[in-house]
Amino acid sequence: MNREDAVKLLKKYNEEPFHLRHAATVEQVMRWFAVQNGEDPDFWGLAGLLHDVDFEKYPEEHCKKAPELLAEISAPEELVHAVCSHGYSLVSETEPACLMEKLLFACDELTGLIWAAAKMRPSGSTADMELSSLRKKFKDKRFAAGCSREVIRKGAEMLGWELDRLLSETLRAMQETESAAEAAFAALND
Repeated sequence: MNREDAVKLLKKYNEEPFHLRHAATVEQVMRWFAVQNGEDPDFWGLAGLLHDVDFEKYPEEHCKKAPELLAEISAPEELVHAVCSHGYSLVSETEPACLMEKLLFACDELTGLIWAAAKMRPSGSTADMELSSLRKKFKDKRFAAGCSREVIRKGAEMLGWELDRLLSETLRAMQETESAAEAAFAALND
């Protein structure tokens, strides 16, 4: 299995620009975290890219349909487990077990919140966003109400991190990978 196969599978089941942008963003954030932790950025990136592979077409079967779809590209069991575990306690009983899975669980919702906050800025970017601004948006439950603060908090707990560390590191990851995420998103639209 390689990224080309992963992209084909993602595009087979996802057409909405919102979902493709989210996949590209989470892919790059996971690659960043892999590098920070001395892990394989290609593998971690694939987990991020494919984490919502079944969501657009099968929202009622999210994380349940994924193994069947991932089998189409002979995804290894550890990738299937990672994809299924990101929905733990919400739509899946598969619990995140390793650092990669815990980060995927924690960052999925948080990247959505950060992206929504970035789009509200005059720059439209994360580049000039400060942690204090992100904290304010996090506390405002009306802002990006679809991004579960409880899941983000639970993700920080799973990692054994303070919430501020998760917010700070994920913001930094998005800032440092924003151009790569935009390029990946553009390529997904080709």
